[in-house]
Amino acid sequence: MDALDRTIINHLQGGFPICADPFVQVARELGIDEDLLINRIDSLLAAGVLSRFGPLYNVEQMGGNYTLVAMRVPADDIERVAGIINSFPEVAHNYQREHEFNIWFVLAMANPERKQQLLDTIASSTGCPVYDMPKLREFYVGLKFDA
Repeated sequence: MDALDRTIINHLQGGFPICADPFVQVARELGIDEDLLINRIDSLLAAGVLSRFGPLYNVEQMGGNYTLVAMRVPADDIERVAGIINSFPEVAHNYQREHEFNIWFVLAMANPERKQQLLDTIASSTGCPVYDMPKLREFYVGLKFDA
């Protein structure tokens, strides 16, 4: 990652314009060419520096639901279980942690009634119990990372 990559990442954490040509606008703000901006974002994604580039939706405001899920997975089975979890399109993100509960992920569902079915399917297909931790209260954290 070079200085331009860092500048792009830091700039885009502040938001992305909603307009006819958002990449043109961002490129102009950064003083670079649109193609260069798009190529840099693609390269950062391909290298795994960025895990995703896209909007975040408040699924609850659209009538859906999301929940945090934790699992205890044997260390030698992490990759298999993570692969199964990540195969569900409702999995927003999935993280391994150094803890008794070593896999954490978020399910985001358009249909709230699907939650229990998803939890049951993940538990049965992985062979590991799932622990549903629904949101009780919402906190906004304006989290940004300096690249």
